[in-house]
Amino acid sequence: MLIVQQIAFIILLLAASFIFYKKIFSIRRNIFLGRDQEFTGDTSLRWKNVLLLAFGQKKMFKRMTPAILHFFVYAGFIIINAEMLEIVLDGILGTHRLFAPFLGSFYNILLGLFEILAFLVLVSCLIFLVRRNIIKVKRLTTGDLAGGWPKTDANLILITEVVLMSLLLIMNACDYNLQQLNADHYTQTGPYLISQHIAPLFSGLSEGSLIAVERSAWWLHIVGILAFLNYLPYSKHLHIVLAFPNAYYAPLEPAGKMRNMEDIQKEVLYMMDPAQAPTEVPADDNPPKFGARDVMDLSWKNLMDAYACTECGRCTDSCPANKTGKLLSPRKIMMDTRDRSEEVGANIDKNKSFVEDGKSLLHDYISVEELRACTSCNACVEACPVSINPLDIILELRRNLYMEESNVPQEWMQMSSNIENNMAPWKMSPDDRDAWTRG
Repeated sequence: MLIVQQIAFIILLLAASFIFYKKIFSIRRNIFLGRDQEFTGDTSLRWKNVLLLAFGQKKMFKRMTPAILHFFVYAGFIIINAEMLEIVLDGILGTHRLFAPFLGSFYNILLGLFEILAFLVLVSCLIFLVRRNIIKVKRLTTGDLAGGWPKTDANLILITEVVLMSLLLIMNACDYNLQQLNADHYTQTGPYLISQHIAPLFSGLSEGSLIAVERSAWWLHIVGILAFLNYLPYSKHLHIVLAFPNAYYAPLEPAGKMRNMEDIQKEVLYMMDPAQAPTEVPADDNPPKFGARDVMDLSWKNLMDAYACTECGRCTDSCPANKTGKLLSPRKIMMDTRDRSEEVGANIDKNKSFVEDGKSLLHDYISVEELRACTSCNACVEACPVSINPLDIILELRRNLYMEESNVPQEWMQMSSNIENNMAPWKMSPDDRDAWTRG
């Protein structure tokens, strides 16, 4: 019977790992649909960002209550899953608590830590569910999340975490009772810090019933973990993985610094100093594109930002345009970019290469009204706990509107025309600009 369980476990583990790898490979392909973007700067500073922003969640602590709760869930997720190594090895080798004989009394200390974290995760997730569904915190229930899949996704993950932590504690409680009965195959480890207090709930069961409950909880826990693993790439909780590279590749320049378009910058330089302009302009069969119309025109970092979005809504909650009733929501910008990337990826999977579908990120997903509402203030960038930059995507789309479509208010076009002809926003000759000083 044991060998059958081992074979079943190995098959389950391999199948779950393969499905997870296949989806992650697909997401990686979708991210690198974007154009190349080079990253330079102090490597030590980038690792510092990973340590403070991704591991330490530094920016989360601007709002203490959700930050503390999120830290419990995050720490629990990281540390408790260290126990997965023992569970996996137990499943493969047919053992039970493989590390207990090697770690001695320290093993029980570790289990106590795991149980405290499991309990904190359980309580935190319950509080998050109350905040979302009973208190209904505004940024978690309104606008682009109201009544849609993102809200269901968040609730599903929280409920899954509650179930997984409950199964872990039930498994340990039954294990403790079986130790008291000196049941075969159950290593004596002593009382568990949390689950010993719920062990009396199962004390009236026979040894066989206790084993059945303990094994059921063990199997449901591992199946739940593997199911969560494969659900992760379809969920906003992919940020658990992508927050780390996102923090590493976060811009090191001062906040608000915009990248110039090289071709436009050259035109301005030639205008200011005509002597630098080339006398002959070579024919170009592939003229440059200005800004971005679709996800393929954005950088791979922009697309990784979209997949790393936590949908927490801090960006939209901080956006002054959104606060005044404008259509713009930086969170929606990121969600739309991710959805369009997934649509393009599905197109490639179906046709082996991208086949024009008559859609684009600009217009079909993100409207002109949204883009024009942005004040470029960087509030959304500052608010994001995982270093996402919605403004970069907004600017690229807006540049396309301006440079490719000439789709801008008349006042903007007049200003651009003045700059081009007069080297200033005003409608006057450069020679007359200082006329007010004469006479």
